[in-house]
Amino acid sequence: MWMIYALLSAIFAALTSILAKIGIENVNSTLATAIRTLVVLVMSWGMVYIMGVQKGIGDINKRSWLFLILSGFATGASWLCYYKAIQMGDVSKVVPIDKLSVVFTLVLAFVFLQEQLTWKSIVGTTLIGAGTLFMVL
Repeated sequence: MWMIYALLSAIFAALTSILAKIGIENVNSTLATAIRTLVVLVMSWGMVYIMGVQKGIGDINKRSWLFLILSGFATGASWLCYYKAIQMGDVSKVVPIDKLSVVFTLVLAFVFLQEQLTWKSIVGTTLIGAGTLFMVL
């Protein structure tokens, strides 16, 4: 089931790029990011209440709060940079560079989470990096 959600995530991410590029025309990229974030905020909290999981807020420990907050800052920084990049450049060049996050994630998962690097992940990471360079140069 996770593969279906991952595929849907990729499809929605693709739509995000196209819709954002159209919507950001003549709009400050920081303002556009704030509007997008507001929509995500309303949608996320709506799902929390629809699913009835708001009761779990009190059960979140301090460590989880810290890392969820840090993750939020990383997401915000990513979105601000991404919107500025698509406003200034071609989506077809920005998105492949943005997807280098896969390479960075695999390396960081190895370093901080002690996840295994297999020959397949090393080859795949190398191909993603090479493919990104090929697409943007």
